[in-house]
Amino acid sequence: MKRNILIIGSGFAGLWSALSAVRLLDQHGRSDVRVTLLAPQAELRIRPRFYEPDVHSMRAPLLDLFAATGVDFVQGLALNIDTEGRKVTYRTAEGDEATLDYDRLILASGSQLSRPPVPGLAEHAFDVDQIEQAARLEQHLIALAGQPESAARNTVVVAGGGFTGIETATELPARLRAILGEDADIRVIVVDRGAQVGAALGDGIRPAILEASRELGIEWRLGRSVAAVDAQGVVLDDGQRIDAGTVIWTVGFRASGLTEQIPAPRDASGRLQVDSYLKVEGLADVYAAGDTARAATDELGNFSVMSCQHAIPLGRHAGNNAAADLIGVAPRVYSQPKYVTCLDLGAWGAVYTEGWDRQQKLVGAEAKTLKTQINTLWIYPPAADRAAALAAADPSIPVA
Repeated sequence: MKRNILIIGSGFAGLWSALSAVRLLDQHGRSDVRVTLLAPQAELRIRPRFYEPDVHSMRAPLLDLFAATGVDFVQGLALNIDTEGRKVTYRTAEGDEATLDYDRLILASGSQLSRPPVPGLAEHAFDVDQIEQAARLEQHLIALAGQPESAARNTVVVAGGGFTGIETATELPARLRAILGEDADIRVIVVDRGAQVGAALGDGIRPAILEASRELGIEWRLGRSVAAVDAQGVVLDDGQRIDAGTVIWTVGFRASGLTEQIPAPRDASGRLQVDSYLKVEGLADVYAAGDTARAATDELGNFSVMSCQHAIPLGRHAGNNAAADLIGVAPRVYSQPKYVTCLDLGAWGAVYTEGWDRQQKLVGAEAKTLKTQINTLWIYPPAADRAAALAAADPSIPVA
């Protein structure tokens, strides 16, 4: 009977875990181990692009790639992980419950936007976390054209001035004018609890954010947070009211709730602590990759962040190491000392930095060209060609 490497999740980490595991098994001529990927759909959803328009197109089908590489795809939603019995219970597409056994498990089920109990948030706010929510926002924005002209109709409040909030806010003026007309009096207001613009991103990247905000007309309410949301706008924690027909929540992300079923240490974001081989601390047969893993990227005290920049190499290493562990060959230490940031700033351009202190290297149109390449080419899955796809899953490939 074949042994099984089970991967939960078809995002960046899950996809590359599967390809990397198959690659190593191929190299050692092992046909006695299968690689199974469990996910609600056989597609890679290009989540870093959900702040853009035409979000319905931001998915890449994976069935042909799985068929070419021999990955067994099981459609379903993981419900329960039994680490003692080494099995996962899931809900099938038909709504039934079923189980999958595993010899090695890779948890790559991603993360979700945090939704605190802010009054009216669930009922009235939009987000760009998942493709369904981003599509709902897009439909709402398009429908604004059918509403009577008003200041509130033309105003959007973005709650949160982190990476997602900034990219969403700076994209909005062009999106709104395409819908409401070039002469529309658009207001985009970012509400952020930080004392400075882009406080979470540091000093190196701030000048570009400030310049883009000025040119695009982005307003900032600093040192403030959204205390309540209703159909006509928001109330801030100082009592100030902003009338707005659109409120977008971008504050905070948390690892998949499946991490709570793993009896192992987790950080404040719910991520599982993993060792240098991406094995979950204290467990012999469970690995984590992508947004579910807190992995040391270097020897200087830096850890992976929730982004495809880290999810892809984490997947390549987790898949390789789970397969290596199962067939008795040496695993590969995960290391990713180079860290970069490429922040989209809408029609103004973008900014590209290197290092954890974010030293600016490219700005404006030049950085925008790089960001476009990243978003439309580099993060997409390989073609359904077995040799090329497995070669791309090599964990020794240099990574940013």
